[in-house]
Amino acid sequence: MKHPTHAWIFAAGVLATLASFPLQAAPPPPGPATNVATAAVSYRTVKVDGLNVFYREAGPADAPVLLLLHGFPTSSQMFRNLIPRLADRYRVIAPDYPGYGRSDMPPMDKFQYSFDNLAKVVDKFTEVVGAKRYALYVQDYGAPIGYRLAVAHPERITAIVVQNGNAYDEGLDNEFWVPAKAYWADKSVANGNKLRPLFELSATQWQYSEGYRDPAHISPDAAATDQFYMDRPGNKDIQLELFYSYGTNPPLYPSWQAYFRKHQPPMLIVWGKGDKIFPPAGAHPYLRDLPKAELHLLDTGHFALEEEGQKISELMRDFLQRNLRNRR
Repeated sequence: MKHPTHAWIFAAGVLATLASFPLQAAPPPPGPATNVATAAVSYRTVKVDGLNVFYREAGPADAPVLLLLHGFPTSSQMFRNLIPRLADRYRVIAPDYPGYGRSDMPPMDKFQYSFDNLAKVVDKFTEVVGAKRYALYVQDYGAPIGYRLAVAHPERITAIVVQNGNAYDEGLDNEFWVPAKAYWADKSVANGNKLRPLFELSATQWQYSEGYRDPAHISPDAAATDQFYMDRPGNKDIQLELFYSYGTNPPLYPSWQAYFRKHQPPMLIVWGKGDKIFPPAGAHPYLRDLPKAELHLLDTGHFALEEEGQKISELMRDFLQRNLRNRR
């Protein structure tokens, strides 16, 4: 950062803005907020190394597979509207990571909450459900999980859709990440406490309101559902541990970028340009390593599917039809 003092002031302002939202207990998880048919979606659970991993699935069993990997602090519910829009042509699978959604939330002394470990669970999950080759959709936390899979198994990846998921230093060179970087450098209680407001309802609401074209089109049920799961006893400690583990991702960026350059996976980038966590500065660098990647900056925020789900599904259908013909 060129002006760290200004960055800290900005970060403090963000937290002050979050504090202006009225804190209240999250309601019980609401029903799905969707205006598309969901009759074809199945809700399943499988065992992965003794853990119950919940996932949503739709589409023909023998169709090309799309593996949808969610971000923070949400779960597979972020894909509730996208899945039916793609399931006529593809087998669409969206798991919840351990500690998220309806998957098991083992205590921290029984399970290591790290991106390396979450990637291992998702990797084994794909084997359990018989997804031998798949296209990835990665958003937020889904990117460091998905890119670990891609580096480990490049032969399995047929295409990648990136939605506000980072793989370049430029994507973290903004004020939001200053407190997190301080925590990576010094895992103290004081530095951790500066991040804990991000796990409260006001911060979750902020993620679903900041940078969107028309917040009136963003279902409040999405934030309420995410917060319901995050308010479970012990979950906020898990979230803090994963914020710390996020610091293991930037050192891996060179290996992910080397994978892009060597294997040239077809890539569609659909990016909410109003995102204050992963702004467009993290989208453009992909083109350095993947000059044929298709980049679309959308007038929306962090959870772009909430406001631009129809547009993203149309872009995906066109992109996948053109690029999966010889990669099934």
